[in-house]
Amino acid sequence: MPIHFGTSGWRAVFAEEFTFANVRKLSAAIAAHVKEHAEFGAEATDYRALVGQAPPLPLVVIGYDTRFLSESFAREAAEVFAAHSIRVLLATADVPTPALAHAVLAHKAVGGVVITASHNPAKYNGYKWTPYWGGPATPPVTDDIERRVSNLAHTNVTAMPAERAEREGWIVAQDFRPAYFKQLASLLHVPKLKSSKLKIGIDALGGAVRGYLRPFCQQVGLQCEGLHEERDVLFGGESTEPAPERLVELTALVKKKGLHLGVACDGDGDRFGIVDAGGTYIPANDVLALAVDHLVRNRGLRGKVARSLMTSHFVDAVAKSHGLEVRETPVGFKFIGEFLRGGQFLFGGEESGGLSIQGHVPEKDGLLACLLMAELVAFDRKPLAKIREQLYKKVGTFFNERRNYHLDRPSLVSDLEDRLRTKPPLAIAGTSVWRINQTDGFKFIMKDGSWVGLRASGTEPVVRLYAEASTDKRLEALLAAAEKIITGKA
Repeated sequence: MPIHFGTSGWRAVFAEEFTFANVRKLSAAIAAHVKEHAEFGAEATDYRALVGQAPPLPLVVIGYDTRFLSESFAREAAEVFAAHSIRVLLATADVPTPALAHAVLAHKAVGGVVITASHNPAKYNGYKWTPYWGGPATPPVTDDIERRVSNLAHTNVTAMPAERAEREGWIVAQDFRPAYFKQLASLLHVPKLKSSKLKIGIDALGGAVRGYLRPFCQQVGLQCEGLHEERDVLFGGESTEPAPERLVELTALVKKKGLHLGVACDGDGDRFGIVDAGGTYIPANDVLALAVDHLVRNRGLRGKVARSLMTSHFVDAVAKSHGLEVRETPVGFKFIGEFLRGGQFLFGGEESGGLSIQGHVPEKDGLLACLLMAELVAFDRKPLAKIREQLYKKVGTFFNERRNYHLDRPSLVSDLEDRLRTKPPLAIAGTSVWRINQTDGFKFIMKDGSWVGLRASGTEPVVRLYAEASTDKRLEALLAAAEKIITGKA
C-alpha cells in the first residue's frame, strides 16, 4: 500500500506496511525533498545569493517513542539521511514530539523525524516529519514527499552504516531535554508554580513523557506522584490516548492521596488528559476554554485564537468575552500551526487534546497543556471544576462529547459519507439543521447553537461523532439521533 500522511504523519501496522524498507524509502524521499527545496533552518536562506560560498550541510533531528523497535527505526532513518549527506542529531532516549519540534528550531534544522504512532494501539507505529518551522508538515510538503516515495517503490535505498556515520560525524547523539525544559520555563510563571505547593499525579502511560513531565514538574517545585513510567511496548494492551477510561489509576491516585490535580499525556506527548481534585475528569474541550481564560485573565496575554472545526464553541465564547477573534480550521493541528507561525495568534487548540501558545512551537504540546492547568490552579487556588462553573455563569454552558464508531470495513465509511453528501439530514433530534459545514467531514449546526459533527478517521475504519449542546439532556438526544444516522436507521 502507498505511504500516505494523515492528520499527523504516516501510521501503519507493524510488519504489514510499517517496515524497515518503507521507513528507509520515506527517509530517502524526505532527504530528496529537503535538498531540492533548500529549507535550511528557520531563516530559509537563499544560498544562491551567496556567490562563491557553498551551502552548509543540512541538519535533521531524529527522535522516537517507547514503541517496539522505535529506536531501531529511528537509527535506520538516520543512516539514510547520512547517506544523503544530511547531518543527524539522534536522540539518546525516547522523546516527546513537542520536544523534538522545539529541537528543530533550537538547532536550526531543516526538519525533524519522530518515530511514533502517537495515541494509536501498540500494533501501529508511525513516522512524523516536522519541517524547519517546528510544526506539522502541511499538505504541499506531504504531497511532494508522497510523490517522491511512490517513485521509490521498486528502488533499493542507500544507507550509511551507523558505525561509519558516527565515526565520521554524520550521526551525533543528542539529549534534547535541557533546551526543551528551558523553553517550557520561559512560557510559564515559574515563581507562581514554585510557591504553590501543589501536589499532582502524573501518568506517563508508558510513553515518551516518562523522562520529561515529572522531572520538569519537580524542577519547578511541584510535589509529584508518578505512574506508568516504565517502558511498556504494548501499553497494557490499550491505546495511549489519555481518555477517562485510560486514566482510572490516575483518578484513584488523585482521590487516595488528596492531590490537587492529575495529568497525563499520550504515547508521544502531544495530547493531554486532565483529572481535577476529587477525581473529576476535565474534558479536553473544557481545558482549552480554561486555558484561554487563564492566559488572558491571569497572565495578561492577548492575541487571536484558532480552533479546529470539531472543537467546542465554549472556546469561542470565552475568547469573545475577552474581545479576542476566533478562527476555525479543518481538523489537524497542521492548520492551526500555520496560524501560530504568524505571531498574531495567542492560542491554538483542538478537541482531541492538543494545544500550543504564542512563542512556542506551532505543534500541539500535551506537556505544556498539563503545566498550564497546574499554573491555573496555582493562580486561582481553586479546583478546575469550580473555575469552569464561574466561566459557565459568565458565557453560558457547553456540554459536548466525542464517540468513536468502529465499522467493519472502510467501504462502510465511504457509504456513510456518500449518504451524508447526497441526502443530508434536514433535522436532528427534532431541531432543524440551520447550516452544514463540509470543510472537513460534516458539521450540522442547529439554530439553537447546538451541533453534530461526523468525520471519518484518517488512519482507521472509524467514524468520529461529535456533538455539543447547552444541556446534558439535549446532548444525549443529539448523540442518539446521530448514532441512527451512522447506522442507517434514521
